[in-house]
Amino acid sequence: MIDKTLSLSDAVRYVRDGHTIALGGMTIYRRPVAFVQALITTENPPSKLTLFSFTAGLASDILVGAGMVERIRTCYFGLESFGLAPMFTNAASDGKIEIIEESEASIANGLRAKMAGVGFMPSRAWQGTDMFSVRPDVRIIEDPYNGRDLTAFPAIGCDVAVIHVLKADKFGNCQLGGNPTIDHELTLVADTVIITAEEVVDSLETSIDFSGLPVSAVVHLPQGAWPTSCYPTYPIDGDEILRYIDACNKGEFDAYIRRLSQ
Repeated sequence: MIDKTLSLSDAVRYVRDGHTIALGGMTIYRRPVAFVQALITTENPPSKLTLFSFTAGLASDILVGAGMVERIRTCYFGLESFGLAPMFTNAASDGKIEIIEESEASIANGLRAKMAGVGFMPSRAWQGTDMFSVRPDVRIIEDPYNGRDLTAFPAIGCDVAVIHVLKADKFGNCQLGGNPTIDHELTLVADTVIITAEEVVDSLETSIDFSGLPVSAVVHLPQGAWPTSCYPTYPIDGDEILRYIDACNKGEFDAYIRRLSQ
């Protein structure tokens, strides 16, 4: 049992040039926004990142806007009822970012392969679609038992996973507060797992959502998901998300980030 608590300034140093970084949460719910803000405002922010997210939202858009992301792999990138993710939309339209086309099935099977310690996971997904034309690394193989076509989805892992949680103990055991998404799976496929938490306690006396064994760092970061939500502590701040969108549309992304960092 190791005390894994760390300062935010030390935790961001785990992310380095060329890393694949995964962000926990879902769209505009429980995203590690404060960690991303700290990462992009550090003295020497990392570059040429690959951003991996089951569904990418506000935190991902901020990383893209900062010019730190070289490629993105996700099955959705947007702000739900608030519309498009402005910085990603601009970067994608201008051809400034590589997009690795994914679906729910390809991500799920890729994670399963990584957790199983194999190079790919077979599935019936994508059969009869044109997805293979944009993903030459996803191959069609023959089922050795019945001769039918199967899709071989390559394993997906990441260098660093950053997950914001409702409560954690100093050993990295966590409670999510509902809506687990794929956060547990991310802890099993990442080389380094960073937890930011609304509350850090000496030990969790009740049930946990995932173990602290794969966790490298625990950062006490109240309001760390704002303006996305962290149920039941606080809801989505829709007004702030609209302010962000408005600033991006006016070309004032950098000014917006500076304001948040003050």
